[in-house]
Amino acid sequence: MLDPGSNRELSPIPAKRYFTIGEVSELCDVKQHVLRYWESEFPSLNPVKRRGNRRYYQRHEVLMVRQIRSLLYENGYTIGGARQRLEGEGAREENAMSAQIVRQVRSELEDVLQLLRRP
Repeated sequence: MLDPGSNRELSPIPAKRYFTIGEVSELCDVKQHVLRYWESEFPSLNPVKRRGNRRYYQRHEVLMVRQIRSLLYENGYTIGGARQRLEGEGAREENAMSAQIVRQVRSELEDVLQLLRRP
């Protein structure tokens, strides 16, 4: 669990495109070696690697690290449980997006049908 000194609020994420592992470590209050370990345990956490194998995290990955941190440290999930939870949420989001796209396409097709039926 977290030590008592870690119960502080996390700082807001700056408006940047890429973050170094050091910046993510500070923003998420997680040590760098833990971030590297989580990359091996959570396939969806996959930062871009550039020169010298340096990691650059994008905003969505920083948010994911915060979510993983919350699941593990605050909610008491195991690594496997957190992985399943994240994969399940990804599937639900995909299904919701698919349903939304289907509704939108159907609406557009109905509009086209209305136009075709006009004399």
